[in-house]
Amino acid sequence: MKVNGKHYRTIWLNANGWAVDIIDQTRFPHEFETVTLWTPDDAAVAIKDMLVRGAPLIGVTAAYGMALAMRQDESDEQLTQAYDLLLRTRPTAINLKWALDEMMKTLGPTPRSQRADVAYARAAEIADEDVAINQSIGRNGFEIIKAIAAKRKPGDTINILTHCNAGWLATVDWGTATAPIYTAHDAGVPIHVWVDETRPRNQGASLTAWELLHHGVPHTVIPDNTGGHLMQHGQVDMAIVGTDRTTAQGDVCNKIGTYLKALAAHDNGVPFYVALPSPTIDFNVVDGVKEIPIEQRSGHEVSHMTGRTSDGRIETVEIVPKGSKVANYAFDVTPAKYVTGLITERGVIAANREAIARAFPERAG
Repeated sequence: MKVNGKHYRTIWLNANGWAVDIIDQTRFPHEFETVTLWTPDDAAVAIKDMLVRGAPLIGVTAAYGMALAMRQDESDEQLTQAYDLLLRTRPTAINLKWALDEMMKTLGPTPRSQRADVAYARAAEIADEDVAINQSIGRNGFEIIKAIAAKRKPGDTINILTHCNAGWLATVDWGTATAPIYTAHDAGVPIHVWVDETRPRNQGASLTAWELLHHGVPHTVIPDNTGGHLMQHGQVDMAIVGTDRTTAQGDVCNKIGTYLKALAAHDNGVPFYVALPSPTIDFNVVDGVKEIPIEQRSGHEVSHMTGRTSDGRIETVEIVPKGSKVANYAFDVTPAKYVTGLITERGVIAANREAIARAFPERAG
């Protein structure tokens, strides 16, 4: 996608040909900065501290982290250590383990002297695969938007609600939940996006709004609790969210607050879709509520907020009383029964075990 007219991916090789450049997403929305990753430890910090975030991008960053490790040392010991280091960074997003397992599958049988070159090549393939998947999600989701538009008066705006950031900043390019939105917008379909601010890290307000603004997509940032009201008054035509892990039976783990949006959509007859790149499916998990580990992050993300002051300074301020306990559950699980459909690279499918297994038989086992 474009930033000030220049095309960017979220991760790319540095001009030196081996270090890895990323966009530092902790600086949004007021600053645009890039950071260079030189070592696997740098990659681990970037994932853990959320300089990169979003399940697909986490996976690609981990893959490049393995490549950086192999450039340092192509031994079996280094391979195992790098895998363990990167796997510990974030517990919920299954793409992390998927990408690391792909790298191990490739590098394990590779002669030591060739591991660095092979690692960079496989990481680049994983990145390109992510872009292709998201483009396909965009095309398949666009069909849903076109069907809604066909029932409306010509020129009517389609209002779409999204939660958190499942845009190009959460992937290598295009995004998951935003891919159909960008595809429709670029095709001339009138689109307006309701952007949940998504407390506590405000990925909607700081990331989704930022990228929609730069791409020229009309949007409005709303407090998280506004979605139900808008649905009650007919101001939401559909909801599209992303996912960090989806179970074999179609339960969806996504940013905290997604479950409440799904309940409101169900109560008001609003279609609730999940944009689902296949690497986020965990066929080893069935019941998402019981089996998916929910990351609990630092309470500082809840008790403090960062923003720009009226005189242009970037400041972090405390917003809760000292001494109050703070909880920060990063994700929740939406049961499959509340999901209208899964928008995948292989089409829009039902959120159930049979449909998912039919769509991805090579992974369902």
